[in-house]
Order: sequence, then structure tokens, then C-alpha cells
Amino acid sequence: MGLNFTAIDFETANSSSASACSVGLVKVRDGLVVDRASWFIRPPLGHDHFSEWNTRIHGIVAPDVADAALWSEQLPDLVAFADGDHLVAHNAGFDMGVISGACRASLIEVPSFSYLCSLKVARKTYNLDSYRLPVAAMAAGFEDFAHHDALADSEACAAIILHAAKRHEASSIEELAHLTSVRIGVVGSPTYQRVAEERAPMAL
Repeated sequence: MGLNFTAIDFETANSSSASACSVGLVKVRDGLVVDRASWFIRPPLGHDHFSEWNTRIHGIVAPDVADAALWSEQLPDLVAFADGDHLVAHNAGFDMGVISGACRASLIEVPSFSYLCSLKVARKTYNLDSYRLPVAAMAAGFEDFAHHDALADSEACAAIILHAAKRHEASSIEELAHLTSVRIGVVGSPTYQRVAEERAPMAL
């Protein structure tokens, strides 16, 4: 089966879950990072205001995303990168909420993903004063990264899961979830992938 997953992290323009403005993705195959990707996202109309608070956190401003693809335009790239993997995110409820919120605000179907929360896994793996991403990542041996950069955060998340899997001697996401008693969640519609495949052009 192998330890296969895609770590994901979003930054948002404001407090709306639909306001994704950046995403970072890290693909792991058999316990090794094999691919990385990140890009800016233009949030859906009505959710595209950049609050001073959020910009202070991640440094992204409206001109940075002015020429970026809309959520509805770039979602197929995100789905293709994940390629059916379990998603892993730190405080995954937030990131899965971004996927759902941005899709609903864009009037498109929410893709189906299973996911595991690295924050919950960290709580069952380490004895820390805080389980915020930088602290949990440090416990996993991943230090000095640019917190709130979406790609750096997804790399930190992947490092936590890889280190936790080694500690628990887990060889898959399912086994890690079982050994830490952390539930694998599900978001979205199971029909999304089937519809996407039916719409795809036939290979020649």
C-alpha cells in the first residue's frame, strides 16, 4: 500500500472560507516527497477583499493575485495533483472548509477527498506545550521554514506525518490513522471525479 498522500495548505484573503488566495501541495510516495507545487488563486467575486489582518499574516496582497486563475479555473489542477490521494493538512477542518467554501461561492461541485489532520496526529504522537504547525514541525525535525507560506506549510505538514508514521511504525495513512485513533474525514461529492472523467477528452 505504501505511505502515500498529498499535503495541502491554503492561505486566505480574509475571514471567509471561500477566499483562498494561495495553495501549496506536496506529494509523498512510499514515504518520500516526490513533487511540490504552489500557486496564487484569485478568490471568487464577493470574497476577494484582502483584510489587513490576513495580509499581515501571509504577506499576500490583491495585486499578487490579480492575474491568477480563479478558483473555478484552477481547481482541476489541484484535483489532478492530488490524483486520488488522501489529503493531509494541519488543522484540516480549516483547509477542507476552504475547498468547500470556495467551490460553493464559485457555484461548482465540491470535489471528493478523504483527509487526515496532522494536528490531531501530532497530539497523539508528541508531548508538546503547543501543537501549532511550527512547534509540531520542530518536533518532527523540520525547522526554520517560512510559516504562512502555503508551500512551506504543506512541506512542514508532510514532515509531521512522515515522522509520526515512523514513530508509530505505520506503513500507510490508514494505518497511521488507526494507530493514533484519528478519524479519516471525507469532504465533497463522490460524483465529482466521475463527472470530471466523463467530461475529459478521449485519448487518441
